Formats: sequence, C-alpha cells, structure tokens
Amino acid sequence: MKTIHLPGTALTVSVLGFGAADMGTGISVEDALPLVADFVEAGGSFFDTAHCYAFWKKGGLGASERALGVALRQLGHSDKVIIATKGGHPDGGADYRRPDDFLAENVMAGDIESSLFRLGVEAIDLYYLHRDDGKTPAGEVIERLNGFIRRGWIRYIGASNWSVERIGEANDYAEANGLHGFVVSQIGGSLAVANQMPTADPTNRFLDAATAAWHRQSSVPIVAYSATANGYFSKQPTPLGETLNDNGENQARRDRARQLAAQTGCTPTQITVAYLLNQPGLSIIPLFSTTRREHLAEIIGAGAIALSGEQVNWLRGGAL
Repeated sequence: MKTIHLPGTALTVSVLGFGAADMGTGISVEDALPLVADFVEAGGSFFDTAHCYAFWKKGGLGASERALGVALRQLGHSDKVIIATKGGHPDGGADYRRPDDFLAENVMAGDIESSLFRLGVEAIDLYYLHRDDGKTPAGEVIERLNGFIRRGWIRYIGASNWSVERIGEANDYAEANGLHGFVVSQIGGSLAVANQMPTADPTNRFLDAATAAWHRQSSVPIVAYSATANGYFSKQPTPLGETLNDNGENQARRDRARQLAAQTGCTPTQITVAYLLNQPGLSIIPLFSTTRREHLAEIIGAGAIALSGEQVNWLRGGAL
C-alpha cells in the first residue's frame, strides 16, 4: 500500500485509514482481529477512532478505543501503526454529557487521559479536536494543545470538522509562535454529495470547492470520512447509503462510476475511493470501516487504481 508523509511531522501513514468506530459494538475484538491483521499485512498503518465512539449504542462509550487497543496488542502491532483519536466533542445528550466549554484545558486533559488509558498507549500519535466551539481564540486552543505535546501525551494535532478559516488562524498563530499547528483536517469527503437531512449534525463539514482550494494552497492533507458514501456506490447499495445520498446528481455519478468500473475491471466502490486518492493537487486519505474481510480486500485494492484528472472530472459531471 502506498504511503503519505504528513508535512511538518515525523509521521508516514498509509494512504487508506481504517475507521474503528464499530469496534467493540458492531464487531467484537475477536472478529476484528483478522481485519486488522489483513490491513497491516497489506501495508495499512493508519487507524482512526475517537473518545466519544460509540456513545450512541448501548454500552458503546469508549468501546472503540478499548477494542482497537486490545486488537493491536494481541496482534503485536501496537508499535507498527499510527493511531489517531479525537476529543473535544460537544454535548451528546444523556449518553455523552459535556460542558458548554468543551475545549477548556481541564476538559481536554480528561479526554486525553481517558483515551490513553483505553488505548493502552503512552502517547497518542495524532490527536484531533473533534469539533470547534467557535468562541475560544484559536491561539488559546493551540497553546493548550502544545501543553499536552510538551507533557508527552500527544505527538501531533489535527482538526476534525473545523472550518478552513479557523484552521488557518490557528496555524498562523502556531507558526508565529514556534508551536505545533494542525497537520491534518478530517472532514466528510466522497464522490457523492450528501443529502441535507433534517436530523444531520450541523457541525459536520464536507469537502467542497472552496475547501479544496484552501487545502491545495496550504498543503494540509485531508482525512476524509464517509469516503464510500455508506455503500451508496456498491453493487447492492445499503439502505443507509441510499437514505443519506440518493438524489439525481448522485444517481448520475453512480452511473458514471459503474461505467468506469466496467471499463477498468474494478468495482464502483473502488472507483469512489480512487476518486479521492487521485484528486489533482490534494493529499486525501480516505477513511473506511468494514466488518467483512472481502470488503476490506476490495477497499485495499482501490489504493492501486490510478485515475487521470479528466476521469476524476468526468465522474463528478464534467466532460471527458
């Protein structure tokens, strides 16, 4: 599997990231072991979880971090991979109570300490702030995060669902003061244009033209969640994928993905992952999640597919 070096860090990660949100709830540690083993054997080295996963399921709070840590230790891979986790999430209701000031230093410290314990590691390789509160000065956020870096709790920092304006403000402050800034941005990204659902989280951010332009200029890599659009482009689309993504534009994009897949001897899902990997001028790491080894093999195979700029443009509706 190809790798990407994250600028301004000592981290080199696989171009595909394994999303572990379902570990410990949707899939047991025992069943996850062969998936983790296959991913690492194929050259995969990047795993993604969060402090809040999976609070929306009964008994799920913290399950993902704990299960991922156990799986990596059982396989002897803890020192071979890069683990990214996230803290600093707003209130999630009765199952995940948070203060209004969820980016306060003491709140972030508590998040990090519990994530370290659950994962069973001494330091977190890449630590995201899951959301922006929109009120704490960016410089204060950077100062607090750098304090945790100096303590040895985290190595590098990222932003999840932050605006590019706030990331830029934070990184300008970091550069001016000789501090660590955000080295990656995690947002939603896919060939599909997600529907605006009434129940959707309004704090989620997605890859659009303006965001892509900022990332090309700044060279900050993107980690794209929902990279496969919840299975919308698969041969048998999932009900969730249909609900979140089915519209006229995406139907046309799916038809084009199927055409290109037939021409190149791969699957439509592989085309959607390759679409992100081959964006001109952008460094994008697609995140995926799976409970099946055959689906994992399919995703891994997408990493070797090269698409031209013309093909990428055609997939989203341009001329070929």
